[in-house]
Amino acid sequence: MSEKSRLPSRFLFFLIPISMFFFIISSVSLLQLGNISLLPGSVFKLILLNSTAVYLKSNVKSEPVKIPFFSSMASQIDTKASMRSGGVKCPNSEMAAIGKQKRENCDHNRALLRVYMYDLPPDFHFGLLAWKGKANQTWPNVDDLNHIPLYPGGLNLQHSIEYWLTLDLLASSTPKVARPCSAVRVQNSSQADIIFVPFFSSLSYNRHSKLHGKEKVSVNKMLQDRLVQFLMGQHEWKRYGGRDHLIVAHHPNSMIDARKKLGSAMFILADFGRYLLEIANLGKDIIAPYKHVVRTIPSGKSAQFDERPILVFFQGAIYRKDGGVIRQELYYLLRDEKNVHFTFGTVRGNGINKASHGMASSKFCLNIAGDTPSSNRLFDAIVSHCVPVIISDDIELPFEDVLDYSKFSVFVRASDAVKKGYLLNLLRSIERDKWTMMWERLKDIAPQFEYQYPSQPGDAVDMIWKAVSRKRSSVQFTLNRKKRYRRPEIH
Repeated sequence: MSEKSRLPSRFLFFLIPISMFFFIISSVSLLQLGNISLLPGSVFKLILLNSTAVYLKSNVKSEPVKIPFFSSMASQIDTKASMRSGGVKCPNSEMAAIGKQKRENCDHNRALLRVYMYDLPPDFHFGLLAWKGKANQTWPNVDDLNHIPLYPGGLNLQHSIEYWLTLDLLASSTPKVARPCSAVRVQNSSQADIIFVPFFSSLSYNRHSKLHGKEKVSVNKMLQDRLVQFLMGQHEWKRYGGRDHLIVAHHPNSMIDARKKLGSAMFILADFGRYLLEIANLGKDIIAPYKHVVRTIPSGKSAQFDERPILVFFQGAIYRKDGGVIRQELYYLLRDEKNVHFTFGTVRGNGINKASHGMASSKFCLNIAGDTPSSNRLFDAIVSHCVPVIISDDIELPFEDVLDYSKFSVFVRASDAVKKGYLLNLLRSIERDKWTMMWERLKDIAPQFEYQYPSQPGDAVDMIWKAVSRKRSSVQFTLNRKKRYRRPEIH
């Protein structure tokens, strides 16, 4: 073949790939401009979301995201934010972008829950955090990070649920804060599905249950008495006898003076350990997760099976009363076993950091009943991706109507756990593949146990509102039955 005849072939050889390249570029441009996609919708949205996130990330220094973002994932911790949420990372542009997208698509008329919140005086909520607003100001400005009162750290945080839910409702009234649309605040109680009582009962118990100076009645008891008096006088309470009211009493000793009088309301609790059945039960109440106190392990940095040298981990109070005596029995059974870490521990002496490191280095973490059936340790284990071993026969678990805990936890009856050799033989029989399946599931569900502000889709705050929505149907069933023979109101 002559040299001239080879030229068209060479030309075509280079022309074809160049043409294909320009064809692909032009196709993508047309798809974005015309909002037409040959790809599945979810994939196309992901492309757009990622390009938005990249844009935001590349402009962080010149155009910082103004939406405050709190998370329990403790990396690059800001001191002020850390005090507020117990381990918080700095504003995250990608999460802010997701939040903005949710806000734009949020129709308040389609929210799962319309919530009316009483404008109780600050004495009942943020005033307990030493917040003082201006004259006649009931609530802090929640669209500005610097105006949100700090929540005390340490173990106080584990029962801070009332704080996060109240902030979330306040945020639903301002377009400046991006959040999901599961619950929105309404100003007219007749339009509400639920009446929320913003009393920081756990903080009140932790900080104000002891007598000081010449006090004859503690501040905690005084606030409960005032709350009962207030609620009993409200039209909203009288309408259904309080059955559509939502009260957070997460600390086992919170609301101890008022709970019997307010027992018709829906409670958000840690467990039912210190409640009579007629006051608190699964028929009307919500079990919410503790706020974990150890740092969250990022999914990509979670140690795998062979990278966790400790087989079983427990660190905490060992000598407990009531159902917690099993801790002492297990301590004597396990303390000298190989690859077992079973020791006394507190938050003092860098205790939280030690526990965080220990759980992240362990395959299994024991969650043993204490003075009550539940403990914060379960949620510390979940965010450490350490497979929980639940030894608490009477425990009730958060969101169990939508979460199958058996896929990421091991349940052991207390009577079996105290048999010599039983527990360790059981855990050693769980092979790498089975453990890895549970570990992968832990990484998937861990975000559902994060409390943060602003709340994010599928986090603990969002999950609680959805649980209240599901529970509301059974409450509404009871209310509707009681209306059967009620005479219609004549206007």
